[in-house]
Amino acid sequence: MTKRPRRSFTDEFKNQMVQLHLNGKPRSEIVKEYDLTASSLDKWIKQHQSSGSFKENDNRTDEENELIRLRKENQRLLMENDIFKAGSADHRTKVDVIRANQDRYSVSAMCRVLNIPKSTYYYISKKTNGVDPIIADVIEIFKNSRKNYGTRKIKHQLEAKGIVASRRRIGRIMRENGLVSNYTVAQYKVHKQPVNQDPVPNEVNREFNGRAPLEVAVSDLTYVRVGGKWNYVCLIVDLYNREIIGYSAGPNKTAQLVYEAFARIRYRLDQISIFHTDRGSEFKNNVIDGVIETFNIKRSLSNKGCPYDNAVAESAFKVFKTEFANQYVFNTLDYLNLMLSDYVNWYNNIRIHSSLGYLTPDAYRKLAHKKAV
Repeated sequence: MTKRPRRSFTDEFKNQMVQLHLNGKPRSEIVKEYDLTASSLDKWIKQHQSSGSFKENDNRTDEENELIRLRKENQRLLMENDIFKAGSADHRTKVDVIRANQDRYSVSAMCRVLNIPKSTYYYISKKTNGVDPIIADVIEIFKNSRKNYGTRKIKHQLEAKGIVASRRRIGRIMRENGLVSNYTVAQYKVHKQPVNQDPVPNEVNREFNGRAPLEVAVSDLTYVRVGGKWNYVCLIVDLYNREIIGYSAGPNKTAQLVYEAFARIRYRLDQISIFHTDRGSEFKNNVIDGVIETFNIKRSLSNKGCPYDNAVAESAFKVFKTEFANQYVFNTLDYLNLMLSDYVNWYNNIRIHSSLGYLTPDAYRKLAHKKAV
């Protein structure tokens, strides 16, 4: 019997599954369509009803929390008793004690008890057994990036943890552990369609940096395979902090798709000063003109046949295709929408951007606001 592979789900995904059930979708269909176990779905429904949270800590009883606390305290006392005699020894002896007990206790806890810096422990361990001490950190950062970060961003994340390592060293660790960034996959170039001849000028004029919040929103569409057919995704990006402020997905490349992306923007639309796109007909029609006129947004179009005039949107979609569209198989549009929502949340709140000084869009906006106050 083949063992079922272990999967991880975000809280947003779990909530979506619960909401589908609460809105009348049969439990058996949810389990089948999303390849879930019935016990997992039942557990999420119970957690939602009891606490509204999917975190184990929030769903434990007081007795369970007390039992866990007592077990941890007992473990700590056992550890201190085991390694107490090494407390006054030299660093090398302390390292030997930690290595001898690392299958029983955490390295961090033993380093605290023995009053030895964790970096010293790893440094001495490396010299004595030839194992690079930052392997675990590199692997963890790479996995948390959803296999997207290369040596440059991993180096920055290591520095944030107080670990100094060269990109060459990080690259060697990645090669030795089979860590291949999604960005090594070749990109497919979509064929450009004919453009419209609207006389609207290019107000942005490739001045993408140094913009105020919502001063310029740029947009574009791309294709995604869903159930064997092409579907489309529209993204709207704020030039200020490269945040995806609006998004939508649908079977047709139409003005309605762009309108749905506008509808998801959590800011007042009249705060947007300029809306810049290429010359696709889906951006120049009565539906979008109505939004532009109602909220007094200035229109800006790229010059004919010049993708560099919308470079930020083009770059955002290169990232989108590499990190998202090329990594999943979408059998239904509902599943695409579900995963798209999760990706946008990760892109805005977790993924660091080199153009923002290795901050997330959310952190960049909050830091700028804090400085302004």
